[in-house]
Amino acid sequence: MAPLEQDALAVREQLFHERVRECIICALLFASLYILCHFIITHFKKHTDFTAVHDDEDAAVNRIALGLCTFTLAVALGAVLLLPFSIISNEVLLSFPHNYYIQWLSGSLVHGLWNLVFLFSNLSLVFLMPFAYFFTESEGFAGSKKLLEDLDEQLSCTRFEEAAVSRRIRSGKASCWLNLDVELLQEQFFAIRSKRLKLELRHRASPWQRNLGYPLAMLGLLALTGISVLIVCFHVLELLLDDAAMPRGIQDASLGQVSFSIFGSFGAALQVVLIFYLMVSSVVGFYSSPLFTRLLPERRDTPLTKIIGNCVSLLVLSSALPVFSRTLGITRFDLLGDFGRFNWLGNFYIVFLYNMGFAGLTTLCLVKRVSWAVQAELIRAFGLHKLPLPVTCRRPLVKSC
Repeated sequence: MAPLEQDALAVREQLFHERVRECIICALLFASLYILCHFIITHFKKHTDFTAVHDDEDAAVNRIALGLCTFTLAVALGAVLLLPFSIISNEVLLSFPHNYYIQWLSGSLVHGLWNLVFLFSNLSLVFLMPFAYFFTESEGFAGSKKLLEDLDEQLSCTRFEEAAVSRRIRSGKASCWLNLDVELLQEQFFAIRSKRLKLELRHRASPWQRNLGYPLAMLGLLALTGISVLIVCFHVLELLLDDAAMPRGIQDASLGQVSFSIFGSFGAALQVVLIFYLMVSSVVGFYSSPLFTRLLPERRDTPLTKIIGNCVSLLVLSSALPVFSRTLGITRFDLLGDFGRFNWLGNFYIVFLYNMGFAGLTTLCLVKRVSWAVQAELIRAFGLHKLPLPVTCRRPLVKSC
């Protein structure tokens, strides 16, 4: 065999081994995420929805839906870890360029992970989760004893119940004012109990947690928020001065050549922390919204439909995290694969207004929170909260004869 043919064969063998190694690494990473997400879902899922079913077809439906939810949540977690993993890989290769044990970190591997996350995100969002929801609502495969239920009997029973309730309301046996008072008392009871549980939780905390841990945690959150605002403001100035600051994607991942932060490894670590902070704050804000408060999962009491809704919501938030972080200038790591092919990433006005909106709203929220906290502490320190509030009495209007 000629030397040129031997060299070509050696190159093909090397490419083959690298491809097999990348496939094995991707499979191991996804398997680890899948196992972790399986434990997370089983921690929140409703016990009776999965184990206390007597129909084999219903059990099969629940297992399939559980697997699809676990797959989607694993993809969402992979999307969250995608950008931090890429930044850390670049810094590791930059610090140890000739280390034998980290040669598996390559631009091809990172690029492949970006493509897989983008593909699986769209697959889960467009096909798997809608299929899991409608498959669960159908309560079985085609031909199940339930697509054969006696709907006429159920409709008749429902009509009888509706008529009975209507007759009870018209009879006047129940007092509307009494029901209103009971509902109001129940709301007050639940509010007081919630406040008591929070106070008991704070009371059980150690003095170190109350006097040192909580203030440090609050200062850390304020510092991360302030740093994020400063980075976004600096990115706005860059957008006005340099066209290279636009979050356009690239096709080749050049890892281990230059750091993506002007502060080196420290800056890269700060970028990773800020990315996780943005994800956590997005999730907390999502579940704190009045529209999605009921979607918050409960331990051992979350039905399957709510699990599907949570998986879809987390997938949307996590898939937008790389584009969100790069658009705001939190990281300099360019978007790879299909993540960087959105047309609006090259529109200056959209990117500029997006950064200005984030900086303005975050600053307003930060100032409001800090000012309210300082005001409450000053009132408490001077004892003004103990003063009685002025009560203004109004004379009822007397209708003249």
